[in-house]
Amino acid sequence: MNPQAKLVFTVSLILGTTITISSNHWAAAWAGLEINTLAVLPLISKSHHPRAIEAATKYFLTQAAASTLVLFSSMTNAWHTGQWDITQLTHPASCVIMTAAISMKLGLVPFHFWFPEVMQGSPLMIGLFLSTAMKFPPITLLYMTSHSLNHTLLTLLAIMSVTMGGWMGLNQTQTRKIMAFSSISHLGWMAIIIIYNPKLTLLNFYLYTAMTAAVFLTLNSIKALKLSTLMTTWAKTPTLNATLLLTLLSLAGLPPLTGFLPKWLIIQELTKQDMTPMATAISILSLLSLFFYLRLAYCATVTLPPHTTNHMKQWRNNEPINISISILTILSLTLLPTAPMILATT
Repeated sequence: MNPQAKLVFTVSLILGTTITISSNHWAAAWAGLEINTLAVLPLISKSHHPRAIEAATKYFLTQAAASTLVLFSSMTNAWHTGQWDITQLTHPASCVIMTAAISMKLGLVPFHFWFPEVMQGSPLMIGLFLSTAMKFPPITLLYMTSHSLNHTLLTLLAIMSVTMGGWMGLNQTQTRKIMAFSSISHLGWMAIIIIYNPKLTLLNFYLYTAMTAAVFLTLNSIKALKLSTLMTTWAKTPTLNATLLLTLLSLAGLPPLTGFLPKWLIIQELTKQDMTPMATAISILSLLSLFFYLRLAYCATVTLPPHTTNHMKQWRNNEPINISISILTILSLTLLPTAPMILATT
């Protein structure tokens, strides 16, 4: 891709995100979401592969439908209340439609079917962008409208997302699809708590972004697009694979790693809100996600050559490891001791 074109698209993405997260008017927020959608499409389809074109088409159609629902919901609310302010979403029908629209933007179940396919058709670094940065504007809208959204519907979507995100990731062999279902499962944790403590949703999102970025950058460094490739990387980069193991366990939420922190706080808050059955259910359902994280970790570190594979072996190359992998891995493993400080601020 032309560097100037890539610069234009990157600046447009930053501009669209900034407009959405800083606006109080629904029309401005909608415009920011549309700028984001149009700017990321060329990045998804830049390889000119049929799968990439298919991913870009699916992404465009889904995001256009979700943006239409956002605009329709805000117009309906303005028609009945005269308010275009994002925080003044009060009409019941508008609240239900907006809950569905933001869920479609994020990829919550049952509006999740587009996300794994788009991730599979995108390069690893674009997949990282779709899993993290492109989720930030919808998460911001969810944060600002959390007091108005339909609580029952959002809780149901959250439980379904954790269930399906773990269940559908069990039989996958492509790393990008596994990370897509991981994202869906984590979004369920964010959605179930945003009604009661929105700050915990943002905390979960920030920590999820750091851990997912560490995993994606590691997979991009070792060029592992599927599990069979991941099995051969221990001999080339043992240290990187060992840190990948720990990062995956942190993403699964095992103590004493960073990923345990948001789940611990969310379960504690749900218990305080007399939602012990929901806390129990979401904790048990997260074991499904733990299985495919352990499967990834097993393939990366425990399965050692020689063994039979159906793909061409890669050359050993001594490429320098990106320093951001080290920084993000440290953040993904060592932030649990900050729990008392976070509890004091929430």
